[in-house]
Amino acid sequence: MTVRRLAEKQPESFAFTPENQAWAEREIAKYPPRRQASAVISLLWRAQKQCGYWLPRPAIEKVAAMLDMPNIRVLEVATFYTMFNLAPVGRYYVQLCGTTPCALRGAEDIKAVLRNRVGAPGEVTADGMFSWREVECLGACCNAPMAQINEDYYEDLTPENFNKLLDDLAAGRPVNKGSQTGRVSSEPAGGLTALTAFYGADGRSGPASVHASDDARARTDG
Repeated sequence: MTVRRLAEKQPESFAFTPENQAWAEREIAKYPPRRQASAVISLLWRAQKQCGYWLPRPAIEKVAAMLDMPNIRVLEVATFYTMFNLAPVGRYYVQLCGTTPCALRGAEDIKAVLRNRVGAPGEVTADGMFSWREVECLGACCNAPMAQINEDYYEDLTPENFNKLLDDLAAGRPVNKGSQTGRVSSEPAGGLTALTAFYGADGRSGPASVHASDDARARTDG
């Protein structure tokens, strides 16, 4: 595993917003005394989200104080899990899936778009809008290739629709989450090929003629 270090430039302090402080206290209260360190990942995640999807040192130390943990123990958690970003990221933080299903469906082409428009993984654009990195499977293999941007999934990506998506995000225009080709959920790209039976007025699936034959057979058997 690669060594992960905190960013050199750090804010002087960190404090949860009143809403996040109340949320954190409720989260801690879920655990019994001497077991409240179990809330560490939840609190770190909330702190990261508040800081624009990265986790500064003062936030780590704040969580340690709230959970009565040594700073080094919380730092160990933050540096172990790659879900925690230890340096600033863009306003739109792109996590591109590079696992086999996405790779087979064109993730390399999407990666080329990111390298051309954003730069190397971990770099933040000059306007602070974008940064990206490649990640392992995000669990949307049927809709490959896909990426997670902040907390939302964008699927069925092509260089064309992905460029448009980045354009729209940068311009503050509304974007469609999920599939970028319009398909619903994970149904086949060419339309449904199974489970296409319809339901009649009686609530049973399939053509009425089938039910008529079944009903006649039941009367004969009876």
